[in-house]
Amino acid sequence: MRSLVYLAIAAAAASPAFAQVPDKSGYSLTNPTPREALRELSTDRPDKTESPYTVDAGHVQIELDFANYTREHDKSGGGNIRSETIGLVPFNLKVGLTNGTDLQLLVETYIRQTVTDRTTGRRERISGFGDVTLRLKHNLWGNDGGRTALALMPFAKLPTNSNNIGNDAVEFGLIVPVAISVSEGISIGLMTEVDILEESDGSGYAPSFINSATVAFDLTDRLGLYTEIFTERSSERDARWAVTGDAGLTFAVSDNVQLDAGINIGITNAADDLNLFIGISSRY
Repeated sequence: MRSLVYLAIAAAAASPAFAQVPDKSGYSLTNPTPREALRELSTDRPDKTESPYTVDAGHVQIELDFANYTREHDKSGGGNIRSETIGLVPFNLKVGLTNGTDLQLLVETYIRQTVTDRTTGRRERISGFGDVTLRLKHNLWGNDGGRTALALMPFAKLPTNSNNIGNDAVEFGLIVPVAISVSEGISIGLMTEVDILEESDGSGYAPSFINSATVAFDLTDRLGLYTEIFTERSSERDARWAVTGDAGLTFAVSDNVQLDAGINIGITNAADDLNLFIGISSRY
């Protein structure tokens, strides 16, 4: 985690991140940023590394999966358990409050989980509404210019799920995303995150530490490619590293609409084996 922070500081010191930028401080939720002054569309998807750029004041942005699919085959402890999860239209609704701050509402609209014991043949299936997460993103620099950008994003997850899909616990944390423009058409995203999560036995809370890095390439004016490495480890006793290798494509339909699709592949046993998704982001 420290290495990401040091890299962000070094990148900021070496770049014109604090160069003169347009003064948009007067815009707010009730005094929206004019269309001609909007920054380039930036999304917190499809990669897991969040963006430090916020939605312009007075504008709304929605980012969602049309559908996603996750598969995990757990053979730990001599077991043989296969889990499959399908999510339909989970979305992130963002509202620009000021030029540097937006409010986000993440909703898991429908989840279906199927767990199969491949030793006994027993199968369990549950479905229903998932949890709701509130996030506030505040950009510290680079929103409207410069080669680097950094933001702070505190969040809280509310246990709104039905049919025991979630753990029924309030959880919270802090995300610190960084963006670095390497050259025309190539950018790097870094993220460090600390989550305070309920322990697996329900006895209390323990921090979980996330770090990720993504590299994005503009293949054409509209088509983009990204690759990513993502790591997560809880401080719980006997917790294992969950590491995934991720990749995907983005396609800019217009200045305000972007399509995407991606795949996340588990590298360590603690990570989900496979995650596939396709989605869209739109700004209004």
